[in-house]
Amino acid sequence: MKGESAVVFCAGGKGHFHRLRPLIAGLTRAGVRTYVFSHATFREDIERCGGHHVDLFAGRPLGDADATSVPLPCRGVSFAGHFGDDVVREVATLRPAVIIHDTFAVIGVVVANHLGLPRVNVCAGHNQAPELALEALRHDPRVNVSERCRSAVRLLRERHGMPDASPFSYVTAVSSELNVYCEPPEFLRPEEREPFQPIVFLGSLWLEDPGGGATSPSAFATDGAPRLRLYASFGTLIWRYFADQALGALEAFSQSVAAMRDTVALVSLGGWELGDRAARLARPNVRVERYVDQWKVLGEASLHLTHHGLNSTHEAIFHQTPMISYPFFADQPLLAKRCQELGLAVPLVETLHGPVDLDAVGAALARVAAERDALQAHLAEARGWELAVIRDRPAVIERILGLMR
Repeated sequence: MKGESAVVFCAGGKGHFHRLRPLIAGLTRAGVRTYVFSHATFREDIERCGGHHVDLFAGRPLGDADATSVPLPCRGVSFAGHFGDDVVREVATLRPAVIIHDTFAVIGVVVANHLGLPRVNVCAGHNQAPELALEALRHDPRVNVSERCRSAVRLLRERHGMPDASPFSYVTAVSSELNVYCEPPEFLRPEEREPFQPIVFLGSLWLEDPGGGATSPSAFATDGAPRLRLYASFGTLIWRYFADQALGALEAFSQSVAAMRDTVALVSLGGWELGDRAARLARPNVRVERYVDQWKVLGEASLHLTHHGLNSTHEAIFHQTPMISYPFFADQPLLAKRCQELGLAVPLVETLHGPVDLDAVGAALARVAAERDALQAHLAEARGWELAVIRDRPAVIERILGLMR
């Protein structure tokens, strides 16, 4: 092999890191010393996968690179430009044979360029082809790019081998050598795969440490009587950008469920503390939690009201839990649409961020009840896709090993 190790970069949050776990574990089992540059939060998980953690931000705080750009991944672009030389020097001492990075971790592109190494991109999200993602960002009202980010883009273009760099390079960092896609192949039509060629399919589920004990109490705190168990969660990032819309939808959901007999609901706030605003959601049969063990909850739920984050969606599919779609931004609307096409979900409303009232919730719940047999049949088929892509992971590791030789 050209070097002695693999270096993996994850500059994104928990969801992005979780999709890297099968690669980290697969490489270490193949005998490759695997260094993972990430936030210190992920050290224990990395070590459980057999990897060696390196704190990407030690002495290089993200806020020093950029503390103001929105969307937040723009700050990762700033980090790559301003700290590129420093990270390259550190990685060079590890003598890697390949660089692997989540698409958002633009620093991986910089390091691979400087060291002349093959680069493997782990795709972030569902069908985030560069042209589609850039077009969406052009019309995104959240965008506010700082001067620190613009100066970093100049460095990426002039010094770090990225002549087409932009504040949105976090959606364009596909690789000409290999792109790892974190869903089963059935979720991308053949023509949709072209922007990611060469492409291999990894899926997003990590079954070796799913969490939740089979003998632990019910997440829905029921007395064991047969009840309809409804789970609502819009993930973590939604609350940073779309709190009003999310609360509006959850309030209608809670009010609707409150009038339903033999039904209980659990609402997760994705780790956020919303105080009195969250308290308005609670009802005698609706419990609101700041954070839950989602894997366990989905294993018990009858239905999932979801924003269609990639991890949440495929966890629901694995547990064969029908979904009601209420997406917000980025890849979520596309994934919601694909799940509806595949018969795995029904929409809550027909327009993005559309207002939600009791009638909309009632209609969606009624549709799920009427189509439950068909939904369950489609979910059973899709669960088979999840298991198949997991079985095929050794072939993905072999493709990466081939780049290292």
